[in-house]
Amino acid sequence: MTQPIVGPMRTVEPWERVEGAPAPLGVTWVPAIQSYNFALYSRHATAVTVLLYSANDHFNPIFGYHFNYLQNKTERVWHCVIPATAAPGAHYYAYRVDGPNDLEAGHRFNSSKILIDPFAHEVYFPPSYDRTAAINPGHNDGRAALGVLPRKEDHFDWGDDTHPRHTHDTIVYEVHVRGFTAHPNSGVSPEQRGTFLGLIAKIPYLQELGVTVVELLPVHQFDPQEGNYWGYMTLNFFAPHSNYAAGDAIDEFRHLVKAMHAAGIEVWLDVVYNHTSEGDERGPTYSYRGLDNRSYYLLSQNRRYYINDTGTGNTLRCGNPGVRGMVLSSLSHYIEVMRVDGFRFDLASILTRNSDGSINTVEPAVITEISRLARFHDVRLVAEAWDIGSYQLGRTFPGLSWRQWNGKFRDDMRSFVKGDPGYVPALMLRLYGSDDLFPDSLHDTCRPFQSVNFMTAHDGFCLYDLTAYHDKRNWANGHNNTDGANDNRSWNCGWEGDEDAPAEVLALRRQQVKNFFSLLLLSNGTPMFVAGDEFLNTQGGNNNPYNQDNPTTWLNWDLLEQNQDIFRFFKQMIAFRKAHPTIMRSRFWRDDIRWYGVHGSPDLAYDSHTLAYCLRGASQGDVDLYVLINAFWEDLEFGILAETPGGWRLAVDTALPSPDDIAEPGAELPLVEMSYTVRARSIVVLVGAA
Repeated sequence: MTQPIVGPMRTVEPWERVEGAPAPLGVTWVPAIQSYNFALYSRHATAVTVLLYSANDHFNPIFGYHFNYLQNKTERVWHCVIPATAAPGAHYYAYRVDGPNDLEAGHRFNSSKILIDPFAHEVYFPPSYDRTAAINPGHNDGRAALGVLPRKEDHFDWGDDTHPRHTHDTIVYEVHVRGFTAHPNSGVSPEQRGTFLGLIAKIPYLQELGVTVVELLPVHQFDPQEGNYWGYMTLNFFAPHSNYAAGDAIDEFRHLVKAMHAAGIEVWLDVVYNHTSEGDERGPTYSYRGLDNRSYYLLSQNRRYYINDTGTGNTLRCGNPGVRGMVLSSLSHYIEVMRVDGFRFDLASILTRNSDGSINTVEPAVITEISRLARFHDVRLVAEAWDIGSYQLGRTFPGLSWRQWNGKFRDDMRSFVKGDPGYVPALMLRLYGSDDLFPDSLHDTCRPFQSVNFMTAHDGFCLYDLTAYHDKRNWANGHNNTDGANDNRSWNCGWEGDEDAPAEVLALRRQQVKNFFSLLLLSNGTPMFVAGDEFLNTQGGNNNPYNQDNPTTWLNWDLLEQNQDIFRFFKQMIAFRKAHPTIMRSRFWRDDIRWYGVHGSPDLAYDSHTLAYCLRGASQGDVDLYVLINAFWEDLEFGILAETPGGWRLAVDTALPSPDDIAEPGAELPLVEMSYTVRARSIVVLVGAA
């Protein structure tokens, strides 16, 4: 009797040496039989052929295998096994898939197109690659992206790598891998600019600033010919983007994670499991559309068109078992092979769609399975809990214990700081941790750290532009300035843009930037800010530079030298938050908070622009904090309405010039009187004596 062969991960049954195995999906090197196992999900295909290519000829395959459904198909998965000896020199692979081309039924099979495996761990773009060939009728042989066959040996030395974990000291820093170091003045060697290695070179800077989490804008492979800078038009959910590497993208990404961990910094990835770069019915056929259009995408009622709840042309059918398996496998790959620490899910409400497109906020299967995966591996989950068709911020979103980007925090804080009336009650909610969205009632019992607080993100104005522009300037994007948000809740401080801006306007902008950052770091919840905000990086008023791979979006590191005072304030404010665990807690402030106004109780009137509060720290082993907030355009004398043992000391005054705007730890000046003049549009923070 023939005995099964034991591979590195599983037992290879005797018949699998001939027929292949339906799991795992993708291509797997099986050392025990010196063969590649191929497995592809397609419910509606009628014919599947896998093609193997040499390293030098991307047009003519050196080997092809046509699947026999009686031998090479198990339910919805096509599979085969190919010995390495059958195709010596094979380096790349792709599929040709046939089936019905019936638009009314939602089928778009096209056997003339070369299709990349959704589970490919590396993607190769040949020199003759042409995106338009995937759009236009006819064959695209030689011009299509190809998967790279897996390495027969994949050994990466993780050494003593461990996952850092941060609680009250969590500071999230949103980073675009290319934009962070692409500029010639970044101080990074030319060959490493805009790459994972370039980001490694900047780790000492990140440590000096004090961030504890880097949240990377999408690093999954996207089409380099699509004019997509941000990376939100994913081509493949497993391969790291090859243009972010000087050499081997997989290893360089792992070196980045390992180096960040050694520096005590967590790595979170922004992931886009809600749509793909194939767009609508006019888009290219790279992969999913040609493999099984009806399985991968949500279709309109007549199935000829795509449901576009993402605003990008299509919506992934995450309720489908094949798509769900792809999402979970992609996450597992980045957890187990790449060792990342967390994921931020773009347009996460899409994950609540059932297979028919209806919304399920009770028990959506994919969110339940992602949550289970995260608990098992102890990784963080963050949701952008909205899309075009559904706004689920707060308890509506069914991801239990997930963090969520808090768009209400952004909007309310922007309105308050710019001086809009009626926002003092909202300010109190956001400082407290947004318990209106994340209630800690008996049946909900949410935690304030679930609110990811932010003033700016990659889309929208950066922090300096929020103080310098009233109107967006998106003409360079090619949409006649119609793209991007129209209402940014911004205020230009009385002068539009930088040209000829008076000195008093520029000074007020710096003060407003400090006000924004102070409120962000004084709020209960998980704070996040965008790379470059700490030295007044500008995008020239462009609030949607998704396709600007140029100095518009590359950080201008000369501004770091020019704005050292702002950098110092950010660095010191981060250190201040870390030193005071009373601010970010696992629970809301409850009995430790007392709200005040200028002279007594808080003024909640529509025309009020002021607030003060005292946050007691004893329950957290911390000192007391007293915060005075004046968004009014005149100076106001605030009474200090709470006492603390040892008296109050001045830690922060955003109206003062550097370095007096924020004191070094232990160098805070004692407050002589129980009152303080808070200058117009400024924030003051007092600390109790230790």
